[in-house]
Amino acid sequence: MASEAGDVPKERVEAFRRDLDTVRAEIGKMIVGQRDIVDGVLTCLVAGGHALLEGVPGLGKTMLVRSVAEALDLTFSRIQFTPDLMPSDILGTTMIVEDGRGHKEFEFRPGPVFAHLVLADEVNRATPKTQSALLEVMQEHSVTMGKVTHRLEQPYFVLATQNPLEMEGTYPLPEAQLDRFLFKLHVPFPSHDELHSILDRTTGSEAPSVKPVLDRARILEARALARDVAVARHVQDYAIRVLEATHPDRPGAPDEVKRFVRFGASPRGAQACLLAAKIQALFDGRFAASAKDVRAVAKPALRHRIILNFEGEAEGVERDAILGRILETVKETR
Repeated sequence: MASEAGDVPKERVEAFRRDLDTVRAEIGKMIVGQRDIVDGVLTCLVAGGHALLEGVPGLGKTMLVRSVAEALDLTFSRIQFTPDLMPSDILGTTMIVEDGRGHKEFEFRPGPVFAHLVLADEVNRATPKTQSALLEVMQEHSVTMGKVTHRLEQPYFVLATQNPLEMEGTYPLPEAQLDRFLFKLHVPFPSHDELHSILDRTTGSEAPSVKPVLDRARILEARALARDVAVARHVQDYAIRVLEATHPDRPGAPDEVKRFVRFGASPRGAQACLLAAKIQALFDGRFAASAKDVRAVAKPALRHRIILNFEGEAEGVERDAILGRILETVKETR
């Protein structure tokens, strides 16, 4: 009986990998390369978190999230953030309507956040008030209008984008709001060969299309499976020590952290590392997370949670370089 019970996770892990490969292949019809970005987005979706993508315009960020929505048979909405966007424009509004008998009543008209996958395009162009409205929905998975709370259907996933080049007319997300994102992903410029593939697909007579290959129920099953992945105590301890090393006042912090970092990552950073490490293990067909998995997800999970001091900002220190130094310094076992 014990062996049969032990076979259950293996079968579920193999089913997870098959589903993942199918989704990757379907997204690959529209998105050339960008394997790490696709896996990062899927990790956030399975983890029940949200992703922040940073990259210059034209790299396919919108196409990526639309393709994910189509491959997973989920509803999709896109919100183009601008300085004049109001909270009601994204959350919805309550209106007075009149029925056929002349009776008037309040009726809630849902906004674009009421979808499974929401693309918040150029989120740093909206005012802090509108940004806060979105991020509250991300945290609570609900919208409250008056005394009525409207729950959002699961899975619920927000993918926000921001352009690193344009600073005029933007309202950068405060650190406390950045902390709500599970991952921050940097979208790289395509390689020479990838540009050839992009042009072949987008300038020819036949346009590729994505068909649904996974439904909502299977996604929720994957979320439950990820939570069940085993984590040994020493692996959890390693994730904690990596987090502690981002704080300049902790004994294990490298010299670079003490010199350039003002505040380190919050406990949400350790939660993100550990949950993403579990999903990384599933990607590799394992039902137990390792320190290697924590290392693999540390940069996207922590880079937006580190606050540089004046010297770090003035010298243009890269947060990934600091995290790289931390991963070199912190040993997997004590």
